[in-house]
Formats: sequence, structure tokens, C-alpha cells
Amino acid sequence: MEAMRLSRVEDASGARWLCNGYYLNSYFSLSLLLSSPKSQMKALLASLTTTEPAGSAAYLAPIDPYQELWACGVTYLRSRDARKAESEVADVYERVYTAQRPEIFFKALGWRIKGHQQAVRIRQDSHWNVPEPELTLVVNAIGEIVGYTLGNDMSSRSIEGENPLYLPQAKSYDGSAALGPAIILSDQLEAIPLSLEISRQGKRVFSGETSTAQMKRSFEELVRYLGLELTFPKGVLLMTGTGLVPGEDFSLAPGDKVHIRGGGLELLNTIA
Repeated sequence: MEAMRLSRVEDASGARWLCNGYYLNSYFSLSLLLSSPKSQMKALLASLTTTEPAGSAAYLAPIDPYQELWACGVTYLRSRDARKAESEVADVYERVYTAQRPEIFFKALGWRIKGHQQAVRIRQDSHWNVPEPELTLVVNAIGEIVGYTLGNDMSSRSIEGENPLYLPQAKSYDGSAALGPAIILSDQLEAIPLSLEISRQGKRVFSGETSTAQMKRSFEELVRYLGLELTFPKGVLLMTGTGLVPGEDFSLAPGDKVHIRGGGLELLNTIA
């Protein structure tokens, strides 16, 4: 499938979708697209793309309000080490890293997710918080990987570290995820470099780089496990885990800027 760029924006008329910089018909939705086989998507988008170019608009997360975002954990060695360091039961992360079954958990519905240049949040009841830059797969209703976007899987490390059973509270809360700025519909999903930079009051306080080539598990394996006993008639987005985790001496603060780059995309969020 030829690479195409889908984004969701908000202008004077409300939320609208774009394809390669042109508005799609108002009845288009990502759910409609992801209910189709990959082989039909290019023709469907061509039939629904208008000749109206995008004007001034703010980015929204490229997901429909009631689509689901899921996430994977401990798919990189760095993530395993970070989880072990934070946890009072460190061996559980070693075991999931080496196990046949991956860690997969529900993250958010689309309406809770922030877009490019919007604010994500840290929990008031957590004293140790980090962003987690993740390549996020876009999967259709029949389980085909049709593209990707960038994701920020915000994490309350102090809560998860206290007890792994607190994972839902550490991972799912208002403003706990960002996606964007666009979805790249493409078959080119091999090794994708990712970078993270965090700045505070104009000064860089953390930076790092990794690649999806460092993942222990393949994209296809993660999607297969997600779909074993779950159906997604509207499609689904899946965060694939992080290989970039700041050290134990770092925690996010309100006002920090989180800049994630990868796969030809840049996702910028402020911490609230």
C-alpha cells in the first residue's frame, strides 16, 4: 500500500479528518476505514478525499472517540530493567520479558487521548512519573497492520512499582496518553528509529534514542496475542512498548516539554 498520511484536526466546523493534507468527506471516520481490508483502503480513501486543502486547525489525536487504544509492556530490555528497578517484586518483569505470552493491557478510549501540542498529565497521587515513547500500530478489524503513529504512554512509576496489580491506575487516567500527529498508512514497518527529548524551562534534561529493531517481540506477534480472544470491529491501535526510560533520579514536572520523533513524525506535548 502506497504511504498515505491521515490526521484528525479541529477547525471552526469541528473535528475533521485529512488525507495527505486534504479534507475527507465529513462522514469519514477511522472506524469506517479500519472496518475494511487493507487491499481496499487506498480506493476507499481516494473516493472520500475532497479537493479542499486544510486550513488553520489544531491537531487532535488520530483516533475516533470510541475506538480503543491498547498497550504492550516490557518488550525492550531497557523497559525490563527499568521496571525491575522500580518494583518491589522485580522478578515479575524478568518473567514476563522471557515468557511466551507478552504483557498487553487496555490503555484508553479515544476521547481520553491527547493530540500533538496538547497537554498530557501526571497524577497528583504519584511522585515518580515518566513519558514512554512508543511506536503505535494501527490495526484493522481483521487483524492486519495497516500503519503506525507515535504514542506517549504516560506512566506513574511509583504506583506500578508499589504493586504490579496497580498497573491500571499507573497507566490509565485522564490525559495519560497522546497520539499523533498523524497516522502513516504504509507497509514499511521494519526497523523504525525513535527518539525522546524532555526539556524543562528551555533546557534539555533528558534525551535518548532507540529503534524498534531492539524489540524482543515482533509487531505481528503482539497483534496476534491481542486478537486471540478479542474482536475489534472498529479496528484498534496498539502501543508496542518503550525502549527509552529516564533513570531513577528523574521525574516529570508540570511545564516540561516531551518531544518524540520517529518514522517521519514528531509528537510534542506539555506536561500538566
